[in-house]
Formats: sequence, structure tokens, C-alpha cells
Amino acid sequence: MLTTLRIKNLALVADLTLELRPGLNVITGETGAGKSVILGALNLVLGQRADRGAIRSGADGCTVEALLDVSGLRAPLPAFLEENGLEPCDGGQLVLKRTFTAAGTNRQFVNGSPTTLATLATLGEWLVDLHGPHEHQSLLQPAKQLAILDAFGGLAPKRDAFAELVRRRGAVEAEKAALIVDERTYAQQLDLLRFQVREITEAKLRPEEAEEVEAEFNRASNAARLLELSQSAQGALGENDDAILTQLGALGRGLHDLQRVDATAAPLVEAHEQAVSLLRDLQGDLSRYADRIELDPARLGEVEARLNLLHSLKRKYGGSLAEVIAYGEESQTKLAILEGRDAELARLNAELARLDTELATAGKALTAERKKLIPKLAKAVAKELSALGFKQSSFDTALSSSALPAPRSPLESSALPAVYSPTGFDDLEFQFAPNPGEPARPLRAIASSGELARVMLALKTVLAAEDEVPVLVFDEVDANVGGETATSVGEKMRQIARQHQVLCITHLAPVAAHGDAHYVVSKELVAGRTESHIALLDRAHRIEELARMLGGLTTASRKHAEELLKAH
Repeated sequence: MLTTLRIKNLALVADLTLELRPGLNVITGETGAGKSVILGALNLVLGQRADRGAIRSGADGCTVEALLDVSGLRAPLPAFLEENGLEPCDGGQLVLKRTFTAAGTNRQFVNGSPTTLATLATLGEWLVDLHGPHEHQSLLQPAKQLAILDAFGGLAPKRDAFAELVRRRGAVEAEKAALIVDERTYAQQLDLLRFQVREITEAKLRPEEAEEVEAEFNRASNAARLLELSQSAQGALGENDDAILTQLGALGRGLHDLQRVDATAAPLVEAHEQAVSLLRDLQGDLSRYADRIELDPARLGEVEARLNLLHSLKRKYGGSLAEVIAYGEESQTKLAILEGRDAELARLNAELARLDTELATAGKALTAERKKLIPKLAKAVAKELSALGFKQSSFDTALSSSALPAPRSPLESSALPAVYSPTGFDDLEFQFAPNPGEPARPLRAIASSGELARVMLALKTVLAAEDEVPVLVFDEVDANVGGETATSVGEKMRQIARQHQVLCITHLAPVAAHGDAHYVVSKELVAGRTESHIALLDRAHRIEELARMLGGLTTASRKHAEELLKAH
């Protein structure tokens, strides 16, 4: 539901915040007070074209912000926000903002993230239906009308099953498209895959091999230097004239002499012996290390060649040997499919034929169900229209079914696949004739906004449970009606408001009396300038406003207003 609408510097509005409630919200006021600004602001924040002439005189720009509670929204909003790089809703609250300036700057935001008008418009189709002179109406779209008929008859599961068949068929069609190529391309693909598979297979790779070969290459390529350094270290320890162990022998003799003179020097002799032992161990380790070093140019060449091969394969097929191995396995699978192309094509064609049969059966079943539903829907809507003042009108549904796609030969180009709509084989459009003798016309062709709004009200009444748009806005729904019809209009909107949030701008007291919340728009002179304001009425002020709408603030009109409120 729409919880808050804030408008700044739009037409007569300087700064207005409208806090809305669940159920039926009615908005009244004198003609010219600024009620239409509410609709204009909603249109703006829902992605409609901005009229810069509507910016309040003296202001640089205009801002409209809407806060909506979307916790119960059926549309896939979280996925849509993520796909479009927008911030998720916090606590089920969606924030839409639109700003535009007289200089031409136009900016829009969703949950604080910049976005496009197209994104706002898409969200608007999910969130709000406006029925008035400036329509933002999903019900005028034939595709939406077909979905509504299906929802009315509980056909959503069958429709979803048909859409899943279409998706699966598309996947099989894509597999087939990958196989159907000209012979030259086919031969090139085979040659490439065979080369890739052979190159990777013959390499006999192990995922951990790269680090091992790298280490061995480093040792082999530096063997001469390693041998030189190890031999030099051995000489320094015990082979040179001034070797460390030789010097430690002289040191040891001196320490023993010291111990003979002073027995407390024994720890020094022991420390010397430990040092000699450690250095002799080091001498042995150096000797063994030097013995392992091989000055083998042939082995160095082998290791270098292996390392170059590994680097080459990683450059071609992946950043690691594990990725190269996986690429080889994938190429092997593709090669097997291409080498068995005829058999694979036969399998795919059989699968397409099976899916075509299932689609034909499911599509015909959907069409048959829809044909049964149309009279029921027309009868239900006609009943509501009669209560809304269209005593002799007619409402009908034009349904046309397309032919099944023609079968194609197995090797026909995949650039022209069979085309299936995920909604079935049918096109549908609601049609309406307000007066006897007139031909029925599509809803989108109805010229009178009042007539159209009442048709929409009738449809919304019949489809209240199935309609997924949470916020409905009606303007001029009471045009050219009165008496019992006005009461009916209010009753229908109150009925719809049990399952949707409804905003209604009305001039009729019998309609306004049905509201769960009643707002009045007024004009005031502030600092020499006219401004529009809106206020939520308590019961006493509501009686005053209804009395005004009934013809004046008289005792009779006030009594009538009280009676209207008591009745609802």
C-alpha cells in the first residue's frame, strides 16, 4: 500500500505530505483546490512524462517522493531490484523519488539508488493502477486482460505449466541450433575440438603438477651455482687451511687447558663440544646436499619443456591446471556430441516433436477453458455495470487463437525457430458498448474517462481477489452519475478496498461517505501566494465537508451527511 506521498513545488503545492491509510481513502474539495495535483504527483513518481510547466512559480525544481509498504506484493520485486542494481527494501518499505528542474535535469531514485524512468514505469505497473483522465492502467493492456481472465477462472497453474513447456522447448531448440551448422563450419569445429582434446589428453596433467615442475626447474637451472655454493660452504667448514672446524680444534685445546687450571670452566668446554657437534652435522648435510645436485643439461631441457607446455596450456584453456583439465573434459563431451551429430539431432528432433505435441494439447486445453470462462466473466461484469448506471450496456471479450507453428525439417536453419507465446495460443481484449445499438469497442478506445473509470471499477469489483496490483486510484469515477448509482459506486469501491488500498477523488457525498479515511484539499493564501493543503478529517469536520458537497452548510444537509455516515 501507499503509506506516504510527499510533494514539493508542484503546481499550487509548496510542500505537502499525505499520510494514507489502508482501505478506502477518499479525497474531496472545491473545484480547483488542487486535487488533481495528487494524481499528477503519482503519475510523476510512477515514471510518466514530466511537464516542466507544472513546477511551482518561483521554484527551481519539483520533487515527489512515495513510500510504499510492499511486504505483501506478489510481483518479484526483490529479484527485479537486484537485477537492476538497486538497493533492497528495508523492512518491506519501497521508496520512490522523482525530481526535475526547470533547467531540464531529470533524476529518479529507488531506495536511494539512481535509476531510469523505464524502471520506475515498470514498478508503477506492479504497484498502482490509476483510473482517470491521465491513465496509468494495466487493465488497458491486452496481455494483462488475458492474465486477468486466467486468474478469474483459476487457470494460473495450467498457464504456468504451458509457460514451462515453452521454456523447455526453447532450451532444446538452442541445443539443436548449436548442432545445425554448414559442413565447412562443422569440419572446423571437429578439427578444433579434436586438437584441443588431444593436446590436453596427451599432456597427462595432474592438478598439483605445476608447482612441482616449477620447483624442479628452479633447482635444475641453478644446479652449477648451487654446487658451487655448497662446496664453498664445505671448504669453509673443514677443508680450507683456515677452516672453521680447524680453528675450533685449537680453541678446544685452549679451553681444556683452562679447565685443568680452573674446574669451573667445564661448562665452556661442554659448550665448545656442542658447537663442534652441530658444525660436523652441518658439514655432513652439506655433503649430502652437494651429492644430490645433478649437472644434467638433458634433464634441465626436459623440465624446461614440460614447464613451457604447462604455461602454454594454461594460457589457452584456463588459469590453472585444474581448469585446463576441466576444459578438456568439456571439450571431450562436445566432441562426442558433434561426432554423433546425426544421432543427437534425431534425439533433439524427437524431443521437440514430443514437446510440440504437449504444447498443442496444453494450448488447446487453455483455449477451451478460456472460452468457457468468457461468458461467466461478461455476465459478472455486466451485473456490476448495471449497478453503476449502465443499465443497457454490453461487455464482451474478443478472443482470437493463433494457429500452431508449422513443423520444420530437422536441418532447417535455427535462425527461424518455432515461436510460442508463454501465455498460450490466444489473444484477448475486453470490449465495451455503453449504449444499445453501438458496436463494442476495446477499453482503450473509450473516449469518456468517466465511462472508462466505471468500467474499470466494475472489473476491479469482479476481480478484486485475483488482481495483484495493490493500490487503485479512481478519479472522475462519479462523472455524470448520481442517486442510487453514486451509492453503488461507493459500495463497489468499499468492497474492493477490503483487498486493495483504494484512493478515490470524488465530488459526490454518497461516494465519499463510504471512505475509511476522508481527506479534504483546500486553497489558502500564505504570504501573498496561493497554496494547496490537505487534511485528514475527523467525524465532525467530515460531516461539514459532506454537507458542503450536498449543497450547503444547512441543517438539512448536515442531517443528511450524518445519515450517510451512519449507513456506512
